[in-house]
Amino acid sequence: MSGYTYATREGDPVHTVRTIGRIAQMIIELRDEYVERPRPDLLVQIDQRMTDLAALQEELRARMAEHPQAS
Repeated sequence: MSGYTYATREGDPVHTVRTIGRIAQMIIELRDEYVERPRPDLLVQIDQRMTDLAALQEELRARMAEHPQAS
């Protein structure tokens, strides 16, 4: 992955997709940390990130409805 990224507006679906990717990476890192050293606070953090993903899923669905793709 290059260090350069295109600037996006917060309302842009690309922004939403990038945020999903960042949170997914956080979950992977939290998983690895939890497997190595299980702690209840890590489970809380994983749960919160999953809640964040669910909210982003709704946001993405709304954006898709606003701009349906031609088949």
